[in-house]
Amino acid sequence: MTSPPDAYWNHNTHYHRLVLSSVPRGCGKALDVGCGDGLLVRKLARRAEHVTGIDRAPEMVERARTLSAGLANVDFVEADFLAYDLKPESHDFICSVATIHHMDFTAAITAMSKALRPGGSLVVISLAGNAGPRDLAFGAAGLPAHYFHKLRNRATAGDPDAPVADPTMTWGEVRGEALRLLPGAVFRRHLLWRYSIAWRKPR
Repeated sequence: MTSPPDAYWNHNTHYHRLVLSSVPRGCGKALDVGCGDGLLVRKLARRAEHVTGIDRAPEMVERARTLSAGLANVDFVEADFLAYDLKPESHDFICSVATIHHMDFTAAITAMSKALRPGGSLVVISLAGNAGPRDLAFGAAGLPAHYFHKLRNRATAGDPDAPVADPTMTWGEVRGEALRLLPGAVFRRHLLWRYSIAWRKPR
């Protein structure tokens, strides 16, 4: 069941605030990779001159366009991000939530970083797999937070019914590859079984 377009809560939308806090001031062009029903695009539209959402699922793009009707500064593209011809250094802000584990991680991060203007910001939120007792223990620690937020947001819980996929990289593999590709990036593991990567491209 899906709640109103700008109201629903789940483990992914829980971290939208983190994404939005990284939008640079005076942001011109923003890009949401794997935009789903366009919820984050609509939030970004309040902070950027123009926002593009890209998703390879036609039903998601159709829904995003319907829900975003009336917003003059957004558009949506139905395409495979890794096959899409993005101009180098063309965006001030790029984000992706719960999508990059559907793609080749290295190729996706590389494409995003190339499309970012010097001084622009990149934020990725996604999932990874457990590799041992330490990962399992951290995952178990997230259960109280899960139940707390689920209860707190029970009135607005929702799911856009987007395609799902299991992560193929572990938390450690994601961190290592992210820091290799994006020197100076900040990797954080969060309680609700997500990680974040935040990076500002050097000028």
